[in-house]
Amino acid sequence: MRSAVAGGTGRIGALVVERLRARGHDVVSLSRGQRVDLVTGEGLDGALAGVDVVIDVSNPPVADVATAERVFAAVSENLLATGAKAGVGHHVALSIAGASRVLGNPHYFGKRVQERVVAAGPVPYTIVPATQFHDFPAMIADWSTVDGVSHVPPLLLQPIAPEDIADVLVELAEGEPQGRYADVAGPVTEDAVDMARRTRAARRDTRPIRASWQGSALGVEFAGEVLLPGDGARIAPTTFDDWLAAL
Repeated sequence: MRSAVAGGTGRIGALVVERLRARGHDVVSLSRGQRVDLVTGEGLDGALAGVDVVIDVSNPPVADVATAERVFAAVSENLLATGAKAGVGHHVALSIAGASRVLGNPHYFGKRVQERVVAAGPVPYTIVPATQFHDFPAMIADWSTVDGVSHVPPLLLQPIAPEDIADVLVELAEGEPQGRYADVAGPVTEDAVDMARRTRAARRDTRPIRASWQGSALGVEFAGEVLLPGDGARIAPTTFDDWLAAL
């Protein structure tokens, strides 16, 4: 199988590429380093020649809703149109569990547009909604540090290991298109503030963390259980404790 990974040099993309190659697949990485521009479509014609499946794990940075919707739509439209021309038979897109429930964040607007474009596109598809990764709360803390104090909002997560979602993406890419797949999540529900504090302790980072929505990188649209997986979720094996132990 010849596979193309959009965002193949990124965090999840590199894991997907590694796993595909380990399973004997021919892999093309779609990134600027390979002279492919996903937003404009430059370089895609040559890169997708002979490709059987596209796995889109790209994660373009976006600052506002309009940009997010434009960029995510452009990337998916380019991959699908060029893929259809090249005879791609399966388009796998990584999305976010609960994307439809978070209404105030630009990235989630972009993900909703991506899902709509993929579902309406010319290539049979599988959309894979995943929960946040284990280091997400620590990232929030780093984004929300003012005068040495980090702010992490009290919210619930069911985090997943990047390696686990990479395994699922490769498994699904090797199979038949499934439309919208079940949410994929880690095995245990966790509190984001506790996760951030425990991550910093494991890294011997002594900066204090305050449980607060004020000054946090996230808004109250993330409150409560909106980020938890839906019914019938596929549960991946690696717990947050497993991940901490490996730091």
